[in-house]
Formats: sequence, C-alpha cells, structure tokens
Amino acid sequence: MEKGISSLPIVLQRRALPGVVTFSAVIAGAIAYLMVAPRMYETSTRLMLDDKRVSVSEFGRDLTQVSRHFGGPDPASDQAELAKSQPVLERAIAIALPNSKPLTTAALSEALTRDLKVKNIPTTNIIELSYAHENPNLAAKMLNAVSQAMLEQNITIIKSEAKKVREFLEKTEVPKARMRWQLATLAENRYRQKSGIISFDEQSRSLVESLATLEQQERTLVSQLQEVRSREASLRQITQAGNLDNAYATVRSGQDEELKQLRAKLAETQQKIVEARVSLTDDHPTVTKLIQERDGLNSLYQKELQRLSPGNRNVPTTNVAADQISQELTSQLVNTEVERVALTNRLKAVQVERGNLQNRLTQLPIKQQPLAKLVREREESAQSLKVLQAKLEEARIAEAQKVENLRVIEEARPPLLPTSPKPPLVLVLAGVFGSILAIGVILLLEVMDNTLRDPLEAEELVKLPLLGVLPRLPKSALVLKPAESFLDRMGFVEPYRMLFKNLEFRSPEKLKLIIVSSTISGEGKSVVASHLAATSAMLSRRTLIIDADLHRPVQHNIFKIFPDTGIADVLNGQNTLQEVVQPTAVENLFILPCGQLYGRPSQMLESEAMRSLLIEAQKSYDCVIVDTSPLGASADAATLGQQSDGLVMVTRPSFTVKEALQRTVSELNKNRIPILGVAVNGITGLNERYYRYPVKGYQPVLEKPVKRLAASGARESKAES
Repeated sequence: MEKGISSLPIVLQRRALPGVVTFSAVIAGAIAYLMVAPRMYETSTRLMLDDKRVSVSEFGRDLTQVSRHFGGPDPASDQAELAKSQPVLERAIAIALPNSKPLTTAALSEALTRDLKVKNIPTTNIIELSYAHENPNLAAKMLNAVSQAMLEQNITIIKSEAKKVREFLEKTEVPKARMRWQLATLAENRYRQKSGIISFDEQSRSLVESLATLEQQERTLVSQLQEVRSREASLRQITQAGNLDNAYATVRSGQDEELKQLRAKLAETQQKIVEARVSLTDDHPTVTKLIQERDGLNSLYQKELQRLSPGNRNVPTTNVAADQISQELTSQLVNTEVERVALTNRLKAVQVERGNLQNRLTQLPIKQQPLAKLVREREESAQSLKVLQAKLEEARIAEAQKVENLRVIEEARPPLLPTSPKPPLVLVLAGVFGSILAIGVILLLEVMDNTLRDPLEAEELVKLPLLGVLPRLPKSALVLKPAESFLDRMGFVEPYRMLFKNLEFRSPEKLKLIIVSSTISGEGKSVVASHLAATSAMLSRRTLIIDADLHRPVQHNIFKIFPDTGIADVLNGQNTLQEVVQPTAVENLFILPCGQLYGRPSQMLESEAMRSLLIEAQKSYDCVIVDTSPLGASADAATLGQQSDGLVMVTRPSFTVKEALQRTVSELNKNRIPILGVAVNGITGLNERYYRYPVKGYQPVLEKPVKRLAASGARESKAES
C-alpha cells in the first residue's frame, strides 16, 4: 500500500498526456454546453394544506382534515401528485392561455409534465411548486395557473366526496336505518303486549310495594288469628261446646220460643211425675200417662232440636243453652269461630296473593331480558338513524358549500436572472468529473499496461536482486568518443559504478566474464554493456567488451571505430584475439567488434572456437563484458551464459513486457544458467527517487582558487544537509 501511494505521483506524471487530454475534453464540452444551452428562468410558488377554514358542517371539516397518521397516506403527497395530474395541467393551460391552439396546449402540457417540480417541505404541510421556462413571465403565469387549478380541483374533489356520501346516505343507509328502527319498535311493542310489561321499573316498584303491603297484612292477620284462636279455646273450655254446628244449635235451641215452651212443659210434666211418684207407683196410670206425656214432649223436643241444628243432626238436650249467660258465651264462641274462619280464609287469600306477587316479581326480570334486548335494539337503531340523518344533512351542506383545505401562501413572480445553466456550477462539476474521468483513464491505461513500471516492480516480479538503476543518457553521452561526455559527469557514472560494485559485492568469487542481455530489443542492453565496461576501465581494470550480438551489432557505433575485423575473423581462425582487439578512447578499455559476418551467427557462437576465445579473453583481461542478442530473439545469451560467471538482465520501465521477462527468467533458471541480477535502464526524472545518490545536488567543484575554498565550504555543507 505504501509503495502504491508513493508511486501515484509517478503514475500521474507518466500518464499525464492522456489525463490532460481527457480533462481538457470534458472542460471543452462544458464550455460548449454553456455556449449553446438556452437560458432558463425558474420561479416557484408555495401552497399549504390548511384545515382552519372551518366548514359549516362537521362533515365538511372532516373532508378538509389534513392531519397525518403514522403509516397512513400523506395528504401533502397526495396534493403533490395531484399537481402533476393531467386534468390540473390542462386546466392550468386553459387559465393561463385561454385562446391557445390544441397543438400548443399539447406541447405546453408535455413541457409542464416534464419540467414542473413538486416538493414537500419536510415536517410541514407546505407544497412547493417550481417551473422553469425560457420566458420568465410565462413561467410565473403558468405556475400561478397551476396553483389556481389545484385550488379548483381541490374544491371539486371535496364536493365530489360530499356528493358521494350524500347519495350513499340518502339512497341506502338512511332508508335501511329507518327500516331497522321501525322493525325494532314493532317487535318491542308486540313483546310488551305479550308479556304485559309496560314499564319495568314502575311495575317492579309497584309489585314490591304491593308485596310489602300484603306481607304487612299477613303479619296482622296472623296476629289477629292467634288472638281469636286463644279466645275461642277459652270459650270452648267454658261452654264445653264441641264444634261450631253444635254451639250454634245450642244457642239457637236455647233462644227458640217453641223449644222454650216445650222445655217448660217438659219441666212441668217432669215435676208432675216426680210428685206422682211420691204418692203413686210407677205402674199407676197417672204416672204412666205423665211418663208417656213426657216422652211425647221429649220426642217433639228432639225433633225441634234436630230441625234447628245444622244438618238436622241430633242435639243432646244437655247442650242446650237455656240460660242467658250460656247463650251469650255460646254466641261469643260462635262469633269467635266465625271470626277465626274468616281470618283464616283471609290469611290464605293474602298468602296466595303474596305468592302470586312474588312469582310475578320473580318472572319480571326474566321477561325483562328479551325486552331489554329489544329496547336496546330499538334505541340503537334510533340513534343510528339519528346520526345518519345528521350526517346526511352535513353532507348536503358540505356539497352546497365551497370548502377547500388548500391555499396559496406565496405566488410565483417573474424571475430576473436565469437559474440555468449556472456557469460556475457547470465548470466545477466539469472539473470534478473531468478529474475523475482523467484519473480513471490513467488508472485504466495503467491497468492495461503490461510493461514494467518501476525498478522495485522488476525486482519483485522475477525474484532477482536489483543490481542497479541506470539513468536515461542524453545523445551526447551515448557515444563514448570522446569519453569525457560520460565519465566526467557524476550523475551518469555513479549509477554504473554502483552497478559494477553490486556485481562485485554480491558474487562470492571475482567476476571475470559477464554476459549482458535483455528480453527484447530496445531495452538498452548494448548501451549498458558499453558504459559498464567504461566504468570498469575507469576503475583501473583492464576491460574487454565483446560485441557478440551478431544479429544487430552496435558497439562499433558507440565507440566510433571501424569494424573491419572482429570476432568473426577470430572464430574463423584468420586472426588472433590480440590482432583484432582495438583500443578505445577510454583508458584500459578495449573492444572486440563484430567484424564482417560470414555464415550463420548462431553456429559461430556455439563453436569450440568461441569457448576458446572466451577463455583466452578471461586470461588476458581483468574483466570481460559480452554484449549478446536479446533472449527473446535468440538463444545466444543463454549459450554464452553457461560459460560465464553470470548474466545481467537489462530492463526498461514502460518498455519491458512483464510476461516476457518472467518467462525468460524462468527458462534461464530451469536451464541452470546463472543470473547475477536485474539492471533497470532508462530511468528519467519520474523515477529519480530510486537513485542511490542525490547526484544533482552533489557535483564536484573544479578549478576553484584555494582562497575561495573556505567560503564555499559552508555552502557545500548547507547543500549536503
């Protein structure tokens, strides 16, 4: 991640041209748009859902209610959708342009549908309408017409809702409710007639009062009956009367005149008998006649008693109350008995009536339950009918009244300045979009680029040590004649010197024969080989550079020599190595050019003579550097690499193909050809951070007087810090 972030400026600089072109194209497009885009004038109006315009009827207030319910429909959103409905827009056009033609109306309706913006102000019941047009006056006029059309439509909708409710109540619900009320009333009356319940409360109260009265009467009668029974018992005990009939017969017998006369005659006859018996015997005719007369009177007396007794029963003569006291007591007994019977009968009647009242009182709640249900049904139907009739009247009032819950709180006014396009905003957006697009193009090109991007990537890609990072040399330093153009410039020499030192430090043995090659042509392997050889010679090593690139030799051009004779002549046996080797403008540096080629180059490099030449060169020179063909073009470097101390792979950022480099290194490793490492060539200012030394700020000071050394020392110290 740190590497990617740090290399981002380098990537941007490397892909600067397509990025700048992309950014410029976007900015140019934005400017062109600003030049050709029409000027639009936008105005706005605001409407508010307001339920404070109270209707005469409660139903009208309900229709205009705008309260929000969680999870339910939003009245403001409904009005927002209504604003863009086709009827409202057509009505608005008719209001704003009453004499417009059908084609104009259709075009304006389409433009309104497309350009009219409706927004609900959050947490409020306010709706904001905005419309943009090239004509500011027409924009304001159309927007005000839309507001007016919305108000008319709002009134129409409310009246339509009231009409629907009125028709529904008038034709359906009110007749049904009236019928239910009539049926409930009829059922209640029938049940009252059947059950006899007129008023449950009054009847219950009357029954309770009557029952209390009867209970009081019963208690009184019981008390009186007890008193009469007590008196009766006393009279019975005194009079020794049996039942009521005997007592009645006794009293009546004692008070009857005929019986009185018969009793007197019987008493007189009995007296005569007693007197006769005193002087006469029982058999005496006088006594006998008196006895017969007595018996006749007694028989007549019994008949009269039987006549006077209830049921013609025989009454003993001893029970006849002949005296006044007995008659009175017996009469009291009879009266008491009659009174007792009367009280008993009355008590029974009261008890029976009390039982009936209790039964009626018990049955009354049972009968009341169905009646209560019927009464409740009748009352509910009556209440429902009353409510529906009230709602019907309210619906009629709401239908007749103009009621709306929408009002304009801010009218649209013709704008003075255009609202679009906005040059600053367009340019800012174009700049942002152009920057994003440019970065995207750069990243896309970077992703599509399969070449090496920097030295560290080469080291990570092939898992080989990075030997050196070599700068891109100017044309004046590519040719080593004169050599001062390269050797006297510290910024060019030091990277090659570090490359040479890295080769020495990382090799366990002293390097004598170094093969320099690359993956493909154009990576600068010949320049690297020649300048590495020059650096080696500068370090006081007798160095020989062999131009073994027999397909495309260039070393003679670098050193400005004539390749009349060369390696081909040595391999053919026409000349010796020392005869063909030529000195260069660099001290201690010699070159074996390619010479005139005859035959097949690959066959020459595979010969035994080539092996002998390399052995002889290693004996005669301290360091031998061989420039070979690219490994992607031929196997020359691989062949010579087997006989060398190691091979140096030269790569070039933005040129070396990563897949080709990986494949080449993999084949060399599989064939056990020693690879010393990778040298990255052609580094520019974009990759200057990979240099080993800050050479630009550390150049040698030449030909300065001794007097000025002290003064310049401070400046050099400051530069070093």
